[in-house]
Amino acid sequence: MGYHWNWGIFWEMSPEGTGTYLDMIIQGLRMTLITAALAWAIAFIMGSAIGVLRTLPGRAAPLLANAWIELFRNMPLLVQLFLWYFVFPEVLPAAWGIWLKQLPGAAFLTSVIGIGFFMSARVAVQVSSGIEALPQGQRAAATALGLTPVQTYRYVLLPMAYRIVLPPLTSELLNTVKNTSVALTIGLAELTARARAVQEFSFQVFEAFTAATLAYLVINLIATLAARWLEARVRVPGYGRA
Repeated sequence: MGYHWNWGIFWEMSPEGTGTYLDMIIQGLRMTLITAALAWAIAFIMGSAIGVLRTLPGRAAPLLANAWIELFRNMPLLVQLFLWYFVFPEVLPAAWGIWLKQLPGAAFLTSVIGIGFFMSARVAVQVSSGIEALPQGQRAAATALGLTPVQTYRYVLLPMAYRIVLPPLTSELLNTVKNTSVALTIGLAELTARARAVQEFSFQVFEAFTAATLAYLVINLIATLAARWLEARVRVPGYGRA
């Protein structure tokens, strides 16, 4: 018996009573975009801070940064989400743990924090690599001009480093979007989870996951084109790819 294709399934009403099957896919897509955007904000901000710490003189700051990177980069994301969602509330004081477990958006908050921390380790490596790729003369020139270390990083090193590592940062952004699919394991109703729900309700597995695949492709294509446009706009001659 062959598979019965039915692309019109997306315009049929879902058993959830909240709209059509297409509405389910759109709701999942919206949750994926929101989760990825907030997780990327955490990853970029914390990754930049950890990347800077990794390049500071001395031993304490680089040691702390490397510990963060090794902890979050070498542990599978799925394990981290399980630890945040199931284990972390249990090690808190009882009242706090109960409050945390009863939050309506517990899966969403866990996904944002878990994915954000996981990706921050990868962003930190990229940022620190960009800083270390700059000529030592730039740091020396900033010091000669009387800039403080904070001003040196803010006005001299980081603006150039971000230009150098923009392509790998784009890859990390795309990875953040794709990593949201892991969050279905803790109950987040993101795109993959909603596609799976469509498949379970309608038994149209190929249509459901084809729609999800196309949605991921469109998101990543838009992000890639936007990053390439930004890279061309901010590129400094002699740094980065032509």
